[in-house]
Amino acid sequence: MTTERAERRLAAIFAADVVGYSRLVSADEEGTLSRLGTLRRDIIEANIDRYSGRLFKIMGDGFLAEFASAVQAVSCALAIQTETEAVASGFDDAQKMRLRIGIHVGDVLVTGEDLMGDGINIAARLESIAAPGGISISRAVHDQIRDRIKTTFDDKGEVFLKNIARPVQVFAVAEAKSVAPIKATPSALALPNRPSIAVLPFQNMSGDPEQEYFADGVVEDIITALSRFKTLFVIARNSSFTYKGKAVDVRKVGSELGVRYVLEGSVRKAGGRVRITGQLIDSATGAHIWADRFDGELHDVFELQDQITTSVLNRLLTHVQIAEIERANRKPSTNLHAYDCYWRGLSEHWKQTKSSNDVALVHFLKAIDLDQNFSSAYGMAAIIFAMQKQNFWLADVAQDTTEAIRLARRAIELGPTDETALCRGGHCLGYLAGELDFAAECIRRGLAINPNYAGGWSYSAWTHQWLGDHQSSLADVRQWERLSPCEPTMLQGKMISAFAHVYLGNFEEAARLAQRIIDERPNLMVGWRLLAISRALAGDVVSAKTATKKAMELDPSLTASGLVSLAPLRRAIDIERLKEGYTKAGFPA
Repeated sequence: MTTERAERRLAAIFAADVVGYSRLVSADEEGTLSRLGTLRRDIIEANIDRYSGRLFKIMGDGFLAEFASAVQAVSCALAIQTETEAVASGFDDAQKMRLRIGIHVGDVLVTGEDLMGDGINIAARLESIAAPGGISISRAVHDQIRDRIKTTFDDKGEVFLKNIARPVQVFAVAEAKSVAPIKATPSALALPNRPSIAVLPFQNMSGDPEQEYFADGVVEDIITALSRFKTLFVIARNSSFTYKGKAVDVRKVGSELGVRYVLEGSVRKAGGRVRITGQLIDSATGAHIWADRFDGELHDVFELQDQITTSVLNRLLTHVQIAEIERANRKPSTNLHAYDCYWRGLSEHWKQTKSSNDVALVHFLKAIDLDQNFSSAYGMAAIIFAMQKQNFWLADVAQDTTEAIRLARRAIELGPTDETALCRGGHCLGYLAGELDFAAECIRRGLAINPNYAGGWSYSAWTHQWLGDHQSSLADVRQWERLSPCEPTMLQGKMISAFAHVYLGNFEEAARLAQRIIDERPNLMVGWRLLAISRALAGDVVSAKTATKKAMELDPSLTASGLVSLAPLRRAIDIERLKEGYTKAGFPA
């Protein structure tokens, strides 16, 4: 008779619960339960997912999650406490909902989807002694993060925790309410030499969480319309939306994004009517420059967006012709139902997971069914297939690639003045069909139409890299980062830059960037394979093979030939360098 061996692993365990939850429920049961649901969905689960963790147990007002690294766990805890405190600031002290968090790195026993063992118990006890709004960590966590996260620690010494046999050295993360993890971008950026603006996410006033995509879509359209004016410098949607759901200081936003003006507002959709409000603020002084309210029927939503855009432009620009405003505000689809599907697709796509991209594709294809001439929808559908190939998610490689190429060609054909269709379609034809020169030309045309289109610079960076122009690729990444300085994680930028440095022979710099990718997303396989080839080419074969082993654990099907074929490289020298790196790092042939 054989006994199945229990699986054990090392993990960073994160334990949290709500301070004084019973008191809060006693005072306002319905309101407390509603706020707890919002806290869990919008702050706790959102940040656990953002930092690549896994929520494995919910116990009323308590939560347990696991992370692959202590850096991820503490970064997540800091983000959660900062956002929770921002929400709590709007309530009286007796009504504030705050968290205690404890984190420990230790051995855990895996039982299905659940985890057990001392690693869990110690994290839970650390949470129980944390201050309201604070974070307590063990020595094991402190030793792994002290040089990687910019904060200070209060050494509490060795503490005997309930039901734990030996004392544990405990550190309190100082000023957890205000300290955030290190960001890749500087805290203050110089203002561009032209009027600069960031459009923050508009508040959804409809009372229906399902309408978030609608409010986000309205903002995205306003950003797109403003960005087409070459006399403006407009921050990309991805950076603006890092402030979603947060109480913001407009002066701080201006400093962090490097812009003079900030537009914020709200959307209320009820029945067949919609109300959009907006206010333009000078981030240097906090002064309100313009504010207005726009009401209309739901089918007039495009016109309302145009009214906001035109009003803002009238304040920012002094020599804009009305005809140019009308051209810039022209929508890629006049079919509201098609555009609704497009917004829903974008909302899912931004989540950047396999399941969300599958859902996004359904929405984009539905938008195309509703409007056969919707160029942006064709471009986004093609991008979904390209992302699936990059992540080895394609169900039928040959069939899906053929369909993606068809969609990309149609996007370019229908959207000769649509920068998103040109850049997305061109990128997909370069990546999936190897038509690099045509791809570069499409992307160049798209960026000539709208040089503020941040995503276009990422597509340009990839295409320049495949063509072998690695210095231009790095320059494109820098422009992308400036237009979207708070791009969540900016992993794609680090990835492009790391590959560029591999091809340029700067192996140590490539390894440094690969390590940063791993620190942010330890379960992202590309970080480990980048580290493997850069270390191997630098001559550190032992470290390279360690990274290769981790990459193979994440995807046992990896082969050197398969990985080399992922990139449509034109230069033989670049192909040979990749082959050499993967071979030396020990990937199977």
